[in-house]
Amino acid sequence: MSRSPPESLMTELDGEVTRLCAARGHALPDATVACMVKSVLLDPRNGCHAEGPLTMKDVEELQERCLHELREECSLTLDTIKMQLYFNMNYTSRPEFLDRIQQETERKLSPLRTEITDTWGKTSKELNDLYRKIITYILLSSGMGSPTDVKAEGEAAAALRSIFPLTGLVGFMVLLNRDKELQLHELDSIVTGIRLFNSARRKRGEEVNLWHLVPGHEDLPLISKEIESELTASQCLVWRYTALLERLTVGDSLPGECDVSIVLLKLALYNVRQHEAFLKRLLVEAHLCCKHIETLQTQFLPHMNFLKGAMKSKSAVYTEEVFPWFKVLSKLWSGLHSEAERLDILNNIRINLQSFIAYQDKVFSKAHLDGLLEASEVKTDEQRMAQSSEERIVPAEMKPQEWLLPETMALFNEVQLQFNGACGYTLVKRGGLLLPGNPHIGVLKHKDKFYVFSSKDAAVKFAESPDDFIAEVEEKAKLSPELIQLLNLHQQPRWMQPEESALMKPTTKCESCTQTDIHPIETNIVESYEWNEWELRRKAIKLANIRVKMTHSTQTDLSYMRRENDTQTWLPKDAACQTKRDGETTMPKPLVYVSGLRGRREGPVVKTVLTRSIDE
Repeated sequence: MSRSPPESLMTELDGEVTRLCAARGHALPDATVACMVKSVLLDPRNGCHAEGPLTMKDVEELQERCLHELREECSLTLDTIKMQLYFNMNYTSRPEFLDRIQQETERKLSPLRTEITDTWGKTSKELNDLYRKIITYILLSSGMGSPTDVKAEGEAAAALRSIFPLTGLVGFMVLLNRDKELQLHELDSIVTGIRLFNSARRKRGEEVNLWHLVPGHEDLPLISKEIESELTASQCLVWRYTALLERLTVGDSLPGECDVSIVLLKLALYNVRQHEAFLKRLLVEAHLCCKHIETLQTQFLPHMNFLKGAMKSKSAVYTEEVFPWFKVLSKLWSGLHSEAERLDILNNIRINLQSFIAYQDKVFSKAHLDGLLEASEVKTDEQRMAQSSEERIVPAEMKPQEWLLPETMALFNEVQLQFNGACGYTLVKRGGLLLPGNPHIGVLKHKDKFYVFSSKDAAVKFAESPDDFIAEVEEKAKLSPELIQLLNLHQQPRWMQPEESALMKPTTKCESCTQTDIHPIETNIVESYEWNEWELRRKAIKLANIRVKMTHSTQTDLSYMRRENDTQTWLPKDAACQTKRDGETTMPKPLVYVSGLRGRREGPVVKTVLTRSIDE
């Protein structure tokens, strides 16, 4: 395997090629230039890996080669590389996105918050200006409208006046800055909750939906469906290109047997395969956002219904009853706002990715592809896996290699498959054809890495000399630089710069603990030292023990009327005694029995007194 180009040469070429591109009217991002320079240097056809130092002529030829690749008007390779760079620079993981949102919000609100907390108004005009700044702060923090929107500003002002009138600024200004920031945050939460409640109350007889409370967010739930629709179209293109290349590269077929260039077809396949991979990641994120939004909606409805019931036909309610619920509504809205921004960014990425697959659509239009396919069968990835799953590797028969099956592997979905799940054997033997591997055939574990294959025959032959096939796949990637990221080779240390490789080295962690003596030097211990003031007081009272002491004073003729004399004694305690015994008597319960009430109407009624005598 050829060695990597020196870092100094790459740095030199990056700067020079960027300058030449700008001089010729093709200003390109530094990342695009650096990626193309690296791909040109990795390509063995350019001779930069030859033994011996490069001459000035060699360097100039490399520069011209880089310029030619970058300035090419229609290049599927350049489009795919630009797509990869664009996605890497604009797509972030969910935790990074939430951190970025928080930092962006803090950056936007920090100057205004500082201005509010540092302002000390005296005149009526200064107090009104400070009040308007608080309204602006609430609008920017909540994201429910712009400060330039008169309607949104009026709603926020009305909600703020109901809980914090203009006269409240007098008490606000005397607070410490930290307390002012806390009160601003509380006012923001309550005002946002009030505005949400008012928006929901206007929709009488309708089920309240968080999406419909604030204009501008109604179309966001459709983003996942749009991504899914575009992914379906991209997958159809992938399957059609794959079927055509399968027919052209089968057996000993030569490129001359077809009028179309196989190389161009492969580049188009790499282009749409990369587009498909990016759309899958966007779709997973979009589904996750929609799931979180459904959770927020589920939590929102009972809170809103409770508020409606608490404030129904009431002119006034206790603040301690409703303010906590307004804060909960504000928190739910903040979560929805973050999810809405996430979906909006995902949608923008989806739209911008379309420009990177436009050229392949011009080269191979739908009618052109239909003519090339003729009667060829177009199989989906799922159909290929279903057909190849019938032939499976028996791990016991394939020793000494280690083979695994999905049903015998714990957490198989978290296993990172090499070549991004593509079949390395097919890529080498079929001239760069990308076919997805089928884990149900068997997963080869080689040097702590996992490989999958498109057929049992490919798996067996790859296992005979895996290192040779891995090296050939890397050579293929050097000839087609877009494969480096498409096959996830850029995450391997030998494809990185030295400082990047150092970051990827695994960090060994273990639990450990240390213990030290409280007093390493025993001679410095002061046994009588006590830090607790109340313990010192307790000891002082114990020493005094005034309960059993009595103060004596003596007065003489010389000291008469010269000083005050006090005598302190222990006050006597209360005591009680009991000298008599309580007694009680029980009176008999009156009881009368009347007979003859039932039966004849005119019969005699006999009354019998059954009350017991007191003497008994």
